Amino acid sequence: MGLTMESLKEAMKYMVESKGFDRVLGKMKLHSATPGKVVCEMKVEEEHTNRGGTLHGGLTATLVDVVSTAALLYTERAAPGVSVDMNITYTSAAKIGEDILITAQILKQGKTLAFATVDLTNKATGKLIAQGRHTKFLGN
Repeated sequence: MGLTMESLKEAMKYMVESKGFDRVLGKMKLHSATPGKVVCEMKVEEEHTNRGGTLHGGLTATLVDVVSTAALLYTERAAPGVSVDMNITYTSAAKIGEDILITAQILKQGKTLAFATVDLTNKATGKLIAQGRHTKFLGN
């Protein structure tokens, strides 16, 4: 394994406590991790919502990006890569006060590209909120 569970926690803490954009995920917590799969949890709060009071689509995209990168870090290669493609299908809304699970799974990690899927689900009901696909360039 490239990273230990403790070093994965530290890497994620570093990302969300930075002065950069990822700090919007400061309230997201690592729930579990197995090689190539990371599950995080977050309560939707007002700061995470759009004008309609539901989880903002841009924040959803950031969750897909960051949690799939964490799943890549928790592989033997432990390379975060850089994004080359990402798409998200929004299937239902998450409202203020709801707990969501963000589950990232590495589908394939090749020599230069990695492919991940990320599901955002309502923790209480299991209902799918959004599903993302993320392709990352890993270098040579």
